[in-house]
Amino acid sequence: MPKINADTLNLEERVIKTNKVQKTHKGGRTMSWNALVVVGDGNGHVGIGLGKARGVPDAIRKGVEDAKKNIINVPMIGTTIPHYILAQAGASKVLLRPAAPGTGVVAGGSVRAILEVAGVRDVLGKSLGAPNAINTARATIECLLNLKRPEEVAKLRGKSLEEMLPKGVLATLAAESSVAQAVEEAVEVAVEGSESA
Repeated sequence: MPKINADTLNLEERVIKTNKVQKTHKGGRTMSWNALVVVGDGNGHVGIGLGKARGVPDAIRKGVEDAKKNIINVPMIGTTIPHYILAQAGASKVLLRPAAPGTGVVAGGSVRAILEVAGVRDVLGKSLGAPNAINTARATIECLLNLKRPEEVAKLRGKSLEEMLPKGVLATLAAESSVAQAVEEAVEVAVEGSESA
């Protein structure tokens, strides 16, 4: 999978969880903080990172740097995900289902934060197994990584999109392509108008 350059994206940062941790030495305990951070552009790009430092601001900064190195691309159909998916990280499992437009993000904790920052607006999510925020976040990213675009699956099965997809999904895809085409035409008209002026 090609690496995504974080500098080209307009990223939003969100802290999911901060946690106080201790390390025991011979001379006593040293306290530090870890911060679980998610970054995304609200347009199909998202990444999570974990930072650890003596102070919370430093831990968050390190978490953001780590998250920017791990950005992935999320395949979407309209405002939802293409299909049902279940993934696991450690003892945490996350289940994601596509939802109709207007449903919103029905999920909690780190699952909700990641999906909102990724730009998924309609989805049903359920966190199963252990409620550990870090593993739940990793399982959510695993879900998003394993999503497949309809065109890829159709090509693998040797079928057309019309044979595979429900009518509602086909209508959404058609609407998306017509909007993109209208935007391209408007840009061309604006460019031609500015050149002739």
